[in-house]
Amino acid sequence: MIIALDIMGGDRGPHVFLPAIKRCLSDHSDLSFILCGEQDPLNTIFSKLSQSHQSRVHLRVCSQVVDMHTKPTTALRKLKDSSMRVALNTVKEGEADACVSSGNTGALMAMAYYVLKTIPGISRPALVSALPTVTKQKVLLLDLGASINYDAESLLQYAVMGSVLMQQVEGIASPRVALLNVGEEDIKGHSLIKHADLLISQCESVNYVGYVEGDTMFSGNVDVVVTDGFTGNVALKASEGIAKLVISEIKAITQETWFARLISKLTLPLLKSLYQRMNPDQYNGASLIGLRGTVVKSHGNASEDACFYAIEQAISELSQGVPEKIKTIIEQELMEH
Repeated sequence: MIIALDIMGGDRGPHVFLPAIKRCLSDHSDLSFILCGEQDPLNTIFSKLSQSHQSRVHLRVCSQVVDMHTKPTTALRKLKDSSMRVALNTVKEGEADACVSSGNTGALMAMAYYVLKTIPGISRPALVSALPTVTKQKVLLLDLGASINYDAESLLQYAVMGSVLMQQVEGIASPRVALLNVGEEDIKGHSLIKHADLLISQCESVNYVGYVEGDTMFSGNVDVVVTDGFTGNVALKASEGIAKLVISEIKAITQETWFARLISKLTLPLLKSLYQRMNPDQYNGASLIGLRGTVVKSHGNASEDACFYAIEQAISELSQGVPEKIKTIIEQELMEH
């Protein structure tokens, strides 16, 4: 298993990947990396690896970098030797099995779409990520912004892909798939949503349970929530912001008085457990699914732990053969119609 890692795109610099690389190599004896980036950062990271780990890490020097302000069209046309493009090319050429990048989201989606192409029957890829629920079971949300232009057929494709991903990565035999709407009643929503509702309800490979509202996405009553890229991105950012707000407020309250500090020490195990459940880092790693290859987008501001979870997401998808299984379902279910 070989993962191409674009080390240049994140806000915190290439060094943030070093602990994740070490941890993943220690945890997975069959794993190797192709590190794509500029010469000096590559040499620095490589020099800090043990000799046994160095034997499983290959360096690919790149002369260009896609920064956070680069337009996708510019990145696609002019940055062909960027660390992001080179990492994706290794997947296309079969040198690597997956690509992980924390770079510019728009550029990554444009490049991945151009270089890897979509699975036959998929009109556009979807960006998907897992979020926590009250039942401790994750819920998948897609699309998170791979495309803000969509139609009912696109939402059907997202439903199929999300269902397959939940089956393979989380081991749920028949994931409950819902369509995000302004209400759960049949009369709610615009005509496009109603058309998508009809199409998904007729798809035999999807366990469709109807509409879900934004305030019940995290109830644990559904496993996959399907929406358009604009709405999905807003929902994701809002949920991450609320999680950070709650964590910040808990930290502040527990330091207000000596009594609060005492209580916080007594309840420290519970507070740590709550923090771990709500910490967005552990849900880092949005998968760009529907492509002829595995691509995982890490947060641009990802911490060391968050980088590890993004790489683990790619490993999990590779182990389960997610792109191949999506292709099979699409051929069986959608292309027949």
